[in-house]
Amino acid sequence: MARISLPSLDSSLQGIPKSVLAVSMETKYQCQQCHQVLRKPVQAQCGHRFCVHCLKLLTSSGPKPCEACRQEEIYEEPQSILNSNEAFPDNAAGREIASLPAKCINEGCSWTGCIKEYEAQHEGKCEYERVPCEACQVLILRSEKERHNERECEARTLNCKYCKVSFNFKQIKAHDEICQKFPIQCKDCGKKKIPREKFLDHSRSCAKSKTACPFSEVGCKTVIDNGKHSDHEQTSVMEHMRLILAMMSIVRLQCPEAAGPGEWQEDSGLGLYRAPEEGATASAATAGGGAAASGQTSGLDQKVTVLENIVCVLNREVERSSLTLEAFSRQHRLDQDKIENLSNKVRQLERTLTMRDLQLAETDQTLRELQFCTFDGVFVWKIADFSRRRQDSVAGRTPAMFSPAFYSSKYGYKMCLRLYLNGDGTGRGTHLSLFFVVMRGKCDALLKWPFSQKVTLMLLDQNNREHIIDAFRPDVSSTSFQRPISEMNIASGCPLFCPLAKLTGKSSYLRDDTIFIKAIVDLTGL
Repeated sequence: MARISLPSLDSSLQGIPKSVLAVSMETKYQCQQCHQVLRKPVQAQCGHRFCVHCLKLLTSSGPKPCEACRQEEIYEEPQSILNSNEAFPDNAAGREIASLPAKCINEGCSWTGCIKEYEAQHEGKCEYERVPCEACQVLILRSEKERHNERECEARTLNCKYCKVSFNFKQIKAHDEICQKFPIQCKDCGKKKIPREKFLDHSRSCAKSKTACPFSEVGCKTVIDNGKHSDHEQTSVMEHMRLILAMMSIVRLQCPEAAGPGEWQEDSGLGLYRAPEEGATASAATAGGGAAASGQTSGLDQKVTVLENIVCVLNREVERSSLTLEAFSRQHRLDQDKIENLSNKVRQLERTLTMRDLQLAETDQTLRELQFCTFDGVFVWKIADFSRRRQDSVAGRTPAMFSPAFYSSKYGYKMCLRLYLNGDGTGRGTHLSLFFVVMRGKCDALLKWPFSQKVTLMLLDQNNREHIIDAFRPDVSSTSFQRPISEMNIASGCPLFCPLAKLTGKSSYLRDDTIFIKAIVDLTGL
């Protein structure tokens, strides 16, 4: 047999998990390295089988002794030396494995098929498979990956819709606080969507914005709308002058050493004037002018020193307040992160509850099926609300309906009926069409195939006089009666089972808007 160099085989995966098989795995289908179901099996010179990837990995640094040979105590050189150049694809085993029945191992997925279909169509594509997010590494359902990347991932990158700058999702609030194009609403005029970079200009020009009077430093407490400063200044000239005069009086009292002959005095008008000096007094005061100026300078220096001390104290208080504010801000961010994490957990719990609800619904459906299930090959199907159901069939909303499943025995064939209330095929619009369906059961491996038992279908006369009966023996060459590889085979039966005319008027087959259909499977030979 020609040897094929392993590097020419394209496979980078280990074996298929055992749990994928819907039946027990035979030892001959197990890889001797990864102990899973063989994927692209190759056979070594000693006869043991490996996945092509496992053998490549095992012999990547050179030939290795076969551990399986040692465990079976059949080790013999050179046959038991694993060499990638001496192994060859085991196509026979590959075909056998490809035909094995398979199921999806992901919770919530009901896919079934064979290993070949699993590798080609389902593996790595199942919507119920949990895969890690590339950004935050959280495990999520494949079907929810797109939504997670767009809405839930805490490590996703966002672009600010205002300034187009990229940032991490966790920084979204911090960015909104500094974004120069972030829209702000003016509290005075109510205008919205003002970019932060233009908000200061708007505040200065806003007609409803208010600012303090320029004379607030001397005591004017009026707050003025923008654009009305001139009116205020013109109407309050006298008040502003009195405030200035009062301020000058306070300054004069605080600096008494500056007072003396020729000092400023109040006039009955609006200003101050210097008193006239007498000649003798002026010449006597010249000598003491320098000392008075020196004393005034000293007093001002002391005041400046006091003010500097006050400023230092205020600076320390500002720094302490800033640190406290920063601590509160950090705690606020931490609290926000905790809230977001808890919100994500709540959403995950909601998804889990939804999955549990679906599982409960499936369990309820199974219980309802078991309630009407029989195990002797005889099944009576009661169909109520016949008129409404037939109208739905005529309108195309529900053209066909399936009966609950029934069995030939507890571990026998699983079957059901399929009914078209407005007919199907040649019977459309004129007849009831009734078909027999072979379903996939849990014990199919123990049964004889193809299905060959005689089937009798009956529409029961509720006066027990003249039942409509049709019977057939299965065509064993038809795919409808082979062992099912999907949930159910193609239906086979009677498209012209019963004329619809027999169900009109005072029909003995239709009473109280209800019909009864009976199926009998001949158990002879089972």
